[in-house]
Amino acid sequence: MIQVTNNEIRLLWLNTNALLNTKKQNIDVLQIIKDLGFVQIDSIQNVTRAQHHVLWSRNKNYKEHMLDDLLEKKGSIFEHFTHDASLIPLEYFPMWKGHFKRTKDRLDKSKYYKDLLDEKGKQNVITRIKQEGALHSKDFDSTIIGEKKMWSRSVHKTTLDYMWYCGELTTAYRKNFRKYYELIHNIIPQDMLNKEINEEEQINWLCSSALKRLEIASAKEIKNFWGSISIKEVNTWVKNNQDKLCEVEWENNEGKFIRSFASLDIKERLKNLKHSKSRVQIINPFDPAIRDRIRLKNIFGFDYKIEIFVPKEKRVWGYYVYPILHGDSFVARIEIQANRKTNEMSILNFWLEEGIVWKDKEQEKLDIELKSFASLVGIDKISWLI
Repeated sequence: MIQVTNNEIRLLWLNTNALLNTKKQNIDVLQIIKDLGFVQIDSIQNVTRAQHHVLWSRNKNYKEHMLDDLLEKKGSIFEHFTHDASLIPLEYFPMWKGHFKRTKDRLDKSKYYKDLLDEKGKQNVITRIKQEGALHSKDFDSTIIGEKKMWSRSVHKTTLDYMWYCGELTTAYRKNFRKYYELIHNIIPQDMLNKEINEEEQINWLCSSALKRLEIASAKEIKNFWGSISIKEVNTWVKNNQDKLCEVEWENNEGKFIRSFASLDIKERLKNLKHSKSRVQIINPFDPAIRDRIRLKNIFGFDYKIEIFVPKEKRVWGYYVYPILHGDSFVARIEIQANRKTNEMSILNFWLEEGIVWKDKEQEKLDIELKSFASLVGIDKISWLI
């Protein structure tokens, strides 16, 4: 049984998430997405949207238009659902066909979709897109039937979502973050649409590629990475691939050891790890390094939750609070808001984690990071309001 120390698992996790010892280099947005597996997208533009922040964290040469340019350029990435709406390298599309089928099987059993969907409505969507090109949900009747609630959808919006989840439609592009739907064969190249990979190979790829990006993981963590397969399928994959895997125990933040799986070259990966430079980094709430809050707490002892859906009076921290990574430790939280019209980025709150000593040199590093973050959105004025 290989044992991995807490210091090693921290370095390993930051390294696989491209947050360890990052250097200035030429930017390749598509390669960053491939390395991460996918990049989650989110509509909230607090300073910049999550997808832009995540890419900028990996390469400070990143500019917001680069991702939009990549999405509009056919043959690079496509948008679909992992654990949430995400941008995925197009070369992974053949592995996603089983995901479309599994999603359709699940949605077809849902009473919600059964009550709102009909073939006539789907055909209307197809006909209109054929005639008019990519359309947004507001191009259709947006009347909501019944009581209007936060997540209520009109019949046409529900139909569009269903067809998108099941792979009949895809995202052509986004304008001001509004999704424009298109028939999938008009966006995905024909060779990708025609490429058939059997279910066993798809599951093998989903499991092995997840473990590659997690480095060390339980069956549940492998399952949750892509959000596509069941725990039963992962357990079967583990059983059938015992000769390609090894069991390890890794030390969590409390000194307890957790049993997980790793690839056979884990010792070599650990041997090649370099110590973390003591950079200060502002991490997005939707960053893949902190997406799994349980894993985050186990590795770093950092208990984090985003409170955008928590009523203001019940929030512990604030509406949109960023974790701060210093070297290989999460040491603080910062609440920031940008106003592009007034060319100002405001620091609303700053909290140190318990036991953290914050000296002038750490503050200087944070100031450098804030200046760089502001420059991403074309802002050069930073104000501390505390």
